[in-house]
Amino acid sequence: MSLHTESIAPGVQLHTLPADKFNRCRLSIHFRFAAARPAATDHALLPLVLERGYSACPDMTALSRKLARLYGADLTVATFMQGACRALSVSVTGIKDEFALEGEHLSAEYAALAFGVAFEPYFENGEFSAEAVNIEKATLARQLESEINDKRLYCVRQAQRRFFGDSPAGVARDGYLEDLPAVTPASLTAAYKDILRTASIDVMVLGMDEAAVRAKLASALEGLRREPAPLPSFLAMPAVPAQHFEEKLDLVQAKLCMLFTMGRPADPEELDAYRMAMCVFGGLPSSRLFLNVREKQSLCYYCASRITAASGCMMVDSGVEPANAEKAEAAILAELEKLLEGPIAPEELENARLALASSLAGVGDSLASMENWYFGEIMRGGRVSTAEEAAARLETIGADKVRDILCRFTLSVSYLVTQKEEIHG
Repeated sequence: MSLHTESIAPGVQLHTLPADKFNRCRLSIHFRFAAARPAATDHALLPLVLERGYSACPDMTALSRKLARLYGADLTVATFMQGACRALSVSVTGIKDEFALEGEHLSAEYAALAFGVAFEPYFENGEFSAEAVNIEKATLARQLESEINDKRLYCVRQAQRRFFGDSPAGVARDGYLEDLPAVTPASLTAAYKDILRTASIDVMVLGMDEAAVRAKLASALEGLRREPAPLPSFLAMPAVPAQHFEEKLDLVQAKLCMLFTMGRPADPEELDAYRMAMCVFGGLPSSRLFLNVREKQSLCYYCASRITAASGCMMVDSGVEPANAEKAEAAILAELEKLLEGPIAPEELENARLALASSLAGVGDSLASMENWYFGEIMRGGRVSTAEEAAARLETIGADKVRDILCRFTLSVSYLVTQKEEIHG
């Protein structure tokens, strides 16, 4: 199962992937561009507004009817971050042409829908609808205001704010509540048009009539002013003395987030080794953090590690009893030190390999997971590997490589969200 990539125009790539075993197909249009703090809230709002309709289906009712007529096709518009790069994605999934009851050319319909949403949004007087913008601003405001209700997520994001500071890699995916009042139909339209002009565009076709997609892509690009900008390089935060932060809230279970840096982004060629290292350290029920910090010492309710390769950051987050927070942090650091200085048992490595191999074997189980894998490979740069190739490389990763990976990280930020002290009258 391999990806075929073709350059269509400067900054525009067409990627096709066989999906013969599925009765469904998928088309996605990904815009990639540099994350920017001033426009972050406009960028966060765009998916919500774009998903409401487009020029041929100007409201949610018309769009819902369109999707229903296409045998219940799915439309999603989303944004996500990878390091200092943001992506805006429009995806349509539906049944393949050969399963249409009346022989409809569904690929052409899906392509018209996806490219319509991406390139032909519904405008009023040359701008996004003021009503749509105001409705979705309220939606985004509720989302941002509710962050604190999920204490685990809140702790992680607070730690990341301290870790990244003003770095482009720290731009918030969901924007900023304080910036929402300044977002207008005019500012949102300007942000959207800037994306059309400067973004790299990746069109991914899975199991769909490629000719229909090509025709819509050519039409979308025709007459469009394009000045593709270079994508930002991956960047990492420098190693600094560890900083500790504490915030007291009304809660029972404290949350601890520890962020480590290695001072440089992960090399794409070493990602398999980073995955293995995370599984051994804290990514599995057989990992050191789970077995020793959670089970043997009973210092936390959960404790897991993961890496963000683009920013060279390792995160360990855990839920702890407020009284055990300091002990839990010390135990986490002790387990990392033991991995660096002591033996790593063969069964630890084997458990990590089996878990990763199982996960990689599941890449081909759905269109979405296939696309996620290959688009992740594209975004990381370098040679695009198949999941099968990645699984085979796991056999070459031993204890010395895991140790080499883990020794690169130093603690930068520890953020604790804990219980307010009780006041006894």
